[in-house]
Formats: sequence, C-alpha cells, structure tokens
Amino acid sequence: MMTQRVMWRALGGVLAICVIGSSVWGAEPSSKPKGISPSTVADFIHAVIEADRTLYTTHVVERMMEHKIVIAAETWKQRKALPLPAQMLLLSGLKVKELGLGLQYRLASLRPIYEKNGPTTDFERTGLTSVAEDPSQPYTGIIERGDRKFFKAIYPDKAVSISCVNCHNGHILSSKRDYKLGDVMGGIIISFPLPAD
Repeated sequence: MMTQRVMWRALGGVLAICVIGSSVWGAEPSSKPKGISPSTVADFIHAVIEADRTLYTTHVVERMMEHKIVIAAETWKQRKALPLPAQMLLLSGLKVKELGLGLQYRLASLRPIYEKNGPTTDFERTGLTSVAEDPSQPYTGIIERGDRKFFKAIYPDKAVSISCVNCHNGHILSSKRDYKLGDVMGGIIISFPLPAD
C-alpha cells in the first residue's frame, strides 16, 4: 500500500510538470519556444524522480528493514518483499511510458548488472560517460525518433544509501564491487517530445 502511494505521488508530480511544460511551449507559434526551456523541464522531472527515489530508499526501504518489518529484495514478488529502489524507479518509468505521453525515463549504466540496463544508443553511451566524469552537469541533446524530435537528458545516478552500495557490490552479476556512498553508478535517462516546429 505504501509503495503504491509513493509511486502514484511521483507519477502525479511528473505528469503535472509535463502538462505545465507542454502548455507553455504550445502557447504561441514562433521560431523559439516561449516559457520554460526543455532543459528546465527535464531538471524538474529529474528533481521529482530523485526526491521520490531518495525518500523511498530512506523512509520506506531502510526504515522497514531497520525495524525488521519487511525486506527489500530483487525477487520482491516471490518473497513478498519491497522492490529495491532501482526497481521502483524502473517500474514507475514503465508505468509512465504506458500512458502514451511520450515521456520516458529509466536507469542505465556503463556497468549494468543486467545487460538490458546498459546504454542503447551512442548518445546514451556518450552521456553516461560524461556524467561519470563530471556529475555536476547533465548530458543533454535533441534526438529524432521517426518524424518527431525529443529532448533527452542524462543525469548522474549516485549511490544515495548503503543499500544501493551493498546491492551492487554484492550482486553475483556485478562487474564492479567497490562502490562507495556518493559514487556515480550510472545515469537516469529522461526523454520527452518537443512541440512540432
């Protein structure tokens, strides 16, 4: 119950930001969008995702485990456990994608535990490398899918809790086993459609 509430609050916040951003962009046709820039909208979306993930990690997962109420586990469905924070982010990203708004977000890494969580394009590979080297700035750009343009941003994904560190360092499929708190473990990739010219 708590998990669903957290997920739906995050989804509501992200959708509100997207609606505001879309309505501002579409206000008047011109050569330059007016109002909120795509990079600012991406920053807003990332802020909501990051806050939700951090709070889920610290106030739900770690608290429940500390009080021995329930654990978080990769096999959460089979064990009646909580999803790991990374799984929660991926699940909410899939739910947002299902809405068909064009907004997508996911976790990715140059050293993923599972291959499906690696970069899927040269843009993603370059962006993940960039945020690993300089986590102070997201890597952004405009990409094309078919006849549509999308703004894409990659933000550093840092180890926000000891549970993130322990999971990656101890996982049998992990290719890196010396993460520390605050280390960049990968990236949060966000993309959304831009208005037609």
